[in-house]
Amino acid sequence: MTTNSASPGAIVVGGGPAGLAAALSLAASGLPTALAAGPHRPGGHDRDRRTAALFAGSVELLRNLGAWEACAPHSAPLTAIRLVDDTGRLLKAPEVTFRAREADLDAFGYNVPNDILVDALMARLPAAEALSVHTTAGAHVKRIGEESVEVALAEGGSLTAPLVAAADGRKSPARETAGISVKTWSYPQSALVTWFTHQRDHEGVSTEFHRPTGPFTTVPMPGHASSLVWVEEPREAERLSALSETEMRRAIERRLNGLLGTVGEIGPRAVFPLSGLIPDVFAKNRIALVGESGHVIPPIGAQGLNLGLRDAASLADCAAEAVARGADPGGPEVLDRYSRLRAPDVNSRITTVDILNRSLLSPYLPVHLMRGFGLHLLNTLGPLRRRLVHEGVQPSGTVPRLMQKGGLALFSNGDFANSPA
Repeated sequence: MTTNSASPGAIVVGGGPAGLAAALSLAASGLPTALAAGPHRPGGHDRDRRTAALFAGSVELLRNLGAWEACAPHSAPLTAIRLVDDTGRLLKAPEVTFRAREADLDAFGYNVPNDILVDALMARLPAAEALSVHTTAGAHVKRIGEESVEVALAEGGSLTAPLVAAADGRKSPARETAGISVKTWSYPQSALVTWFTHQRDHEGVSTEFHRPTGPFTTVPMPGHASSLVWVEEPREAERLSALSETEMRRAIERRLNGLLGTVGEIGPRAVFPLSGLIPDVFAKNRIALVGESGHVIPPIGAQGLNLGLRDAASLADCAAEAVARGADPGGPEVLDRYSRLRAPDVNSRITTVDILNRSLLSPYLPVHLMRGFGLHLLNTLGPLRRRLVHEGVQPSGTVPRLMQKGGLALFSNGDFANSPA
């Protein structure tokens, strides 16, 4: 446990990537912060087989938090995103490739292994002067008062602060205690995730094959390797997961249609059911939702963790501005502002991904026609392409300070005017 003599102005509950980023971001803003999270066991990088394609703003956040240097050697740049119609339907949509240079970027972002990311963020905790870390087997919101929230720790004792960042997952107990209701739904799909080596160079291109059961997506890793998210019907996903390595190699090669050549080593596999979640508000009763407590989205278009990191950086902005004005960082005005900032970003991306996913699953011809026509427009209209590329990487509106270059300086010099996206 790291100690800190200052009484916390915020408590972060949860030690996943979004929770760690929220704790470091709040502390970087100058707000004394307490992190209540489970024990961390660095090293065994077979714990989480997923990777996250982090866009430019998320990478800038990691740079400002001092965590990017440890991630960079294990990450690969994403220079282009290719969409391929592999539905086998009579009306085939055109292939579309979005290139980073269309957004005046060298790369859209980087593909980062989740466990490497967690290790890098954890390694920064001791250096955060305004942060105290409380390693616990469990933390729950015990009481919400008029001026503060009490968070009880499983080992005994409690923490009290005017603001709680609930980064405790999609089943968030803190969200329930705050009285925030959610809409949830499920898809008739599961995602098989793994990684594999291959003969041909991916050239930094992430390829998403759109199939009737969902996307089959390869994302570049360093060298001749890629991560894989293969969305299928749940039974088929489990069947694929149980294949021998030889059988799995052949199955991947068939789906790739020779794109990456011969498939070599295949990493450990895991299967995750697909679902969605959206809250009615993103903050209430001194509790702000961060990460999957505030949104669950299918792994299409690389939006999930990028949303969670924007939650973290945006909450730090809102809390720091309140403190600078002498206001309550967990008061209704601050929480309303945070909710207004996050709602358009999260809602628009969940809606877009949901429509795209359901358009693949739909048996109706008019839906296929609309999807194909939309991709045709993207393939031929330059301004529309550039707008979509920019919006996918960096949403319209304000850019949180820690997602800007030199973001730490903006806090230290008292610059609280967010720059437009």
